[in-house]
Amino acid sequence: MLMVLSETVPLKPEYTSLGNAIKVSRNDVPDYLLFLEKAQMIGQLRDETGGLRGLGKIEKVYLDNTNIMAALVGDKADTGTVRETFFYNQTRVTTDVIASKESDFFIDGYTFEVGGKSKKRKQIANLDKAFIVKDDIEYATDGILPLWTFGLMY
Repeated sequence: MLMVLSETVPLKPEYTSLGNAIKVSRNDVPDYLLFLEKAQMIGQLRDETGGLRGLGKIEKVYLDNTNIMAALVGDKADTGTVRETFFYNQTRVTTDVIASKESDFFIDGYTFEVGGKSKKRKQIANLDKAFIVKDDIEYATDGILPLWTFGLMY
């Protein structure tokens, strides 16, 4: 299952197709994902639904960190996926990270859109407390944060 996930993350889990890919019942897939999450091999990005209902509301599945991605898919890893995986891995250590309806991530009242050097603000233009997190930049400017700075949170 980890190899199947490594080739397709981040993805909104489709239990039937994941079950077919590894030849298990679709009913077992959520358990397997939870076991992989507890083993710190993947991270499951959930929506804002809390409590027991929120356990089944998985928006995306990420490999736990970029090192696992490099080991399993090597140079075939999508750059955008590597960026999002790094951001998610670093921020979830200190706080709850939730899927954003408008952007990539929602953390403690702030919205974050992760991208490369050329990422524009149009996706978060109408949002208060929103930031662009860019790779391949050195310094922060108004509403734009360098991706590397989130590595200091760990």
